[in-house]
Amino acid sequence: MEELRIERLGQRGEGIARTAKGPVYVPHALAGEIVLAEVAGERGLLVEILQPSSDRIAPFCPYYGICGGCAVQTLAPATYADWKRGLLLDALRHAGLSPLDSDPALVGPLVDAHGLGRRRATFHARFAASGPAKVGFMQARAHEVIDLDACPILAPAMQGAPAIAHKLAAALGAARKPLDIAVTATLTGLDIDLRGHGPLDPRETRALTRVAESEDLARIANHGARVIERRAPLLRIGRAEVAPPPGAFLQATQAGEEALADKVCAALAGARRIADLFAGLGTFSLRLAEKARVHAVDSEGAELEALAKAARSTPGLLDVTVETRDLFVRPLAIAELNAFDAVVFDPPRAGAEAQARTLAASAVPLVAAVSCNIQSFCRDAALLTAGGYALESVTPIDQFRYSPHLEIVGIFRRTKARRPRRLLG
Repeated sequence: MEELRIERLGQRGEGIARTAKGPVYVPHALAGEIVLAEVAGERGLLVEILQPSSDRIAPFCPYYGICGGCAVQTLAPATYADWKRGLLLDALRHAGLSPLDSDPALVGPLVDAHGLGRRRATFHARFAASGPAKVGFMQARAHEVIDLDACPILAPAMQGAPAIAHKLAAALGAARKPLDIAVTATLTGLDIDLRGHGPLDPRETRALTRVAESEDLARIANHGARVIERRAPLLRIGRAEVAPPPGAFLQATQAGEEALADKVCAALAGARRIADLFAGLGTFSLRLAEKARVHAVDSEGAELEALAKAARSTPGLLDVTVETRDLFVRPLAIAELNAFDAVVFDPPRAGAEAQARTLAASAVPLVAAVSCNIQSFCRDAALLTAGGYALESVTPIDQFRYSPHLEIVGIFRRTKARRPRRLLG
C-alpha cells in the first residue's frame, strides 16, 4: 500500500502520480488528491482518498468504479470540460498544430452533446458452466462482465434495454456462447443485432421471435441477417427518414449527431458540389443535400443503399449519388477530388491517412474533417496543413459524457501558398 499525490488526469481519465519508480496510474483518483493505493508496476488500485479534491462530486451511478463505461463521474462539470478540451489541445501541440498563442478561440469550448443520453449501446453476455448469463458492460481494464439492470446515461427509449438484453441472452443460453448484443433506439422501436452466437437453429429462432413480440421490438438480426422484422426501424436524419440495415453505424447520441452536422453544414454553406467520404447512412449527406449536390462514398454498400433510398423519397433534396468504395485501399484520387468545391470525411477511429494525403495534394478549397479519435485527427490534420491548408477552427464535441472519448470537427481552407505550414511549434 502506498500513499500517492495525484498530479493530473491522464488521457483515460485516470489520476497520475509521479514516484521514484516512474508514473503510477490510478483510476478514479483526481488531480490534487492524496490517496492510498495498491500499486503493481504502473497500475494503482484506489483504496482510500486521504485528501479529496475540491472538484470531487458524488457519482450518480451505483456501478461507478466497477463498470468500465464511465471514467470521470466524480469530476465537477467545469473542471471536467477543461480536462476534456485539454486532451485535444495537448494533442494539437504535440502534433505541431497548436493555435493557442496566435488565436485562442481557434479551438472552441467543449460542446456538451449528451442530450437525452445514449441511443445505442452494446451489452455483453457471458455464461458460466451453469446458471444465467451475466449481461452488461465490461469491467474497467478486465474481461469480466458487470451484470447490470439499468444504466443512467442511456436515453429514455433505451431504459428497458438491459432487461431485454438479459432476455435475449436467456433465449440463446443453451449454447453458452459469449454474445454481444447491440441495441439501437429508433423511431419505431428498438433494433437489435446479435453477434457471437453463429447460425441459429429453429428453436432458437422461435425463442428470439417470442422475445421480439413480448418486448415489442422493431427488429432482431443475427450477425447482420434479419431474424424477425416486425416493422422497419427508422431514423430521422435532417428532413429524411432512413431505414438502416442491421448493425449500421450511428452516432451515439442524437444531440451528438446534430452538433456534428450543424458544424459541418455551417462551414460548407455555399458549396455547390460536395463529396461526403465515409458517408455511412448520410449523417452529413442528407443534410448537405438540402442546398448542394452530394456524392456519398463508403465501403458499406447496404448503408449507402439506405442513404440513397432516403434521398430519393425526401422532397426538396438536390442530387445525391453514392459509390461503394474502400477509401482505405482506394482513396479518391486528386483528379476526382478536384471536381468538388468541398469535402467532408468522417472515418472510423483509425482515421483517413491515405485519403488525407491525396486531399493534401488536391485543389479542393474547403475540407471538414470529422473524427472520433484525437490522435488520428491530429495526424490527418498535420497532413492537410503540410499540403497547404489552413486550420480555421477545431470544435471538441462531447457525446460520450464521463469518458475520455471526443468527437472533433476541424475546418480546413486551401491557402494560396502551397508550402508546408505549421500553425505553431
